[in-house]
Amino acid sequence: MTRFRTLIPAAIPVVAAIAAIAAIACTDSTSPDKTVFGPTVPIGNGTGRSYVVVSSDGDPLSIGVSLSETALTGLPSVGTAFVFPLPSDEPVAPFNHAVVNWGPTGHPPAGVFTVPHFDVHFYTITPEERAAILPSDPLFATKAARSPSAEFIPSGYTKDPGAVPGMGSHWTDPSAPEFNGQPFTRTFIYGSWDGVFTFYEPMVTKAVLDGKPALSVTSLKLPARYAKPGYYPTSYTIGYDTGTKEYRMGISGLVQRP
Repeated sequence: MTRFRTLIPAAIPVVAAIAAIAAIACTDSTSPDKTVFGPTVPIGNGTGRSYVVVSSDGDPLSIGVSLSETALTGLPSVGTAFVFPLPSDEPVAPFNHAVVNWGPTGHPPAGVFTVPHFDVHFYTITPEERAAILPSDPLFATKAARSPSAEFIPSGYTKDPGAVPGMGSHWTDPSAPEFNGQPFTRTFIYGSWDGVFTFYEPMVTKAVLDGKPALSVTSLKLPARYAKPGYYPTSYTIGYDTGTKEYRMGISGLVQRP
């Protein structure tokens, strides 16, 4: 299965620079759990921000990206990447940063993901390491072909051929509805590079978000083991938060793994 994403190279440093200037964290006191937000990033006619939900005991419960109501209008007409630094005062190992890829026409495979949608990547590598995933690397093909050991591969997932520059190799679930005759609405992708899983990716169509669906949690298929210690998701969350009036896309049910 071939995947291709059109990105604007200049979009990443510009958005990241704006985010660095605007780096302010705040706390939502409407819930018994604490929600800490990262820097505000312009997107469409609105803004977005990363978040971490922390329990009253101090354990991270979820991380994600929130988009304001107006962020879904005025979006670029070409594929664009928006970088979201995670809240610096609530680090959640092993996650480093998030990138929302907006695809106005989607990406291959044709007839599956070729609809307007958001790919929300939560990376365990740094922006610099991610930027180094380029075909100009003499070992690009070798690293792309290298897969994690079987115990680290999520149950039922298979690796797509090749790799996407600036991202890595993608792993999809052949039993997912979109691969079995049903329209793509939302799904979950895993990603690896050079034999190690490096990102966790909820995907959702713009049409779904436009409907302002209630927040819903979907369980994930998981691996038997994890290569690095830290907090890893057991589910992902997508929907509209009526309290903050934001769209939320995140990984949830975090569990500490050795």
